Amino acid sequence: MNTVLLVIILVGVAILAAYGLLLYGLRDAFLSAGEVSTRLESFAALPDASQPRPGARRRPGLLRMRWRMNTMLSSLASDKLNMKLMSANWPITEMEYVLIRFWSALLAFGLGWVVGKSILSGLGLGVLVFLIPEFMLRRSIHSRQLQFERQLVDVLVLATGAVRAGYSLPQALELVAREMRAPASDEFRRVRHEIGLGLSLSQALTNLVGRMQNDDLYLVVTAININSQVGGNLVVMLQAVTTTIRERIRLFGEVRVLTAQQRFGSFILTFLPIGIGAFMFFINAEYMARLFEPQVICIPIGAALGILLGNLAIRRLGKIEV
Repeated sequence: MNTVLLVIILVGVAILAAYGLLLYGLRDAFLSAGEVSTRLESFAALPDASQPRPGARRRPGLLRMRWRMNTMLSSLASDKLNMKLMSANWPITEMEYVLIRFWSALLAFGLGWVVGKSILSGLGLGVLVFLIPEFMLRRSIHSRQLQFERQLVDVLVLATGAVRAGYSLPQALELVAREMRAPASDEFRRVRHEIGLGLSLSQALTNLVGRMQNDDLYLVVTAININSQVGGNLVVMLQAVTTTIRERIRLFGEVRVLTAQQRFGSFILTFLPIGIGAFMFFINAEYMARLFEPQVICIPIGAALGILLGNLAIRRLGKIEV
C-alpha cells in the first residue's frame, strides 16, 4: 500500500512539474521579442557542423523535438549557465541540463524512499544526485581549461610562425584550429565560426577569454587588441608575449608542486566526513537522524563549522601570491 501511494505521489508531482514548465515556456515564447543580437549569439554558440556524423539522416526528427523543447523552456536559460556549458563543451543546452538535474533528483528521491523506507533517505539521495551534475560540470570545465592552458604556448608558437610566413592573424588562427588538438582546435574553430557570423575578431577573442578564464590568454588577447589599434610589428609582440607566458607557466608550476600536499589534504579532510556521513545516512537514516534531535543538534553544527574552518585554514596556508 505504501508503495502504491508513493508511485501515485511521484506521478502526480511529475505531471504537475511538466505542466508548470510547459506553461512557463509558452508564456516566454509568446512574450519574447527575439532580438537579432541574441539570435546571432545563439548561432555562434552552435558547434561546427562541417564534419558529417554517422546516423545524420535519422536525427532531423530528434533535432526538431529538441529545438521545440528548448524554445518552449527558453525562460529557464541563463547566460552564466550557457557560458559554463560552452566552457565544458557539453553538447546539451541549458534547458536540457536543468531538466536532467530535475528528473534525476526526482527519480533518486523515489528510489531512496523505496529502498530506505524513509523520506529522509529519499531526500538525502535526491540532493546528492541533484548536486552530481554541477560537480561534473565544474570538473569538466576545470579539466578543459587546464588542457587549454598547457596548449597555449604551442598555439602562440604556431601562430607566430604563420604570421612571420605572411599569414594574417585570422588566417593564423584558422591554421591553429586545423593543426592543433582539442580543446585548442575546438575553441579557435569556434572563434572562426563567430567571425564568419559577423562578430569582430576582438569580440570573438573576448568570448574565448570568457570561456577559458585564463590569465595568460587574457594577456595575449589584450596585446592583440592594442596592436590592432596602435599598430606595430605583430611578430615581435607575439614573441614577447610567448616568452612572458613561458616564464609564468614555469613559475606557477613550481608553486603548484610546492603546495600540492596542502591542497589535496584540504580536499580529503573536507569531503571524507561528508561522504561517510551521507553513506551512513543512506544505510541507516533513523540512526543518523538522532544527530539532529534538539538535545544533540549542536554536534553536527559544530562538526560542519569545524570542517569549514579547517578547509579555509589549510587553503589559506597553501595559497601563495605570485
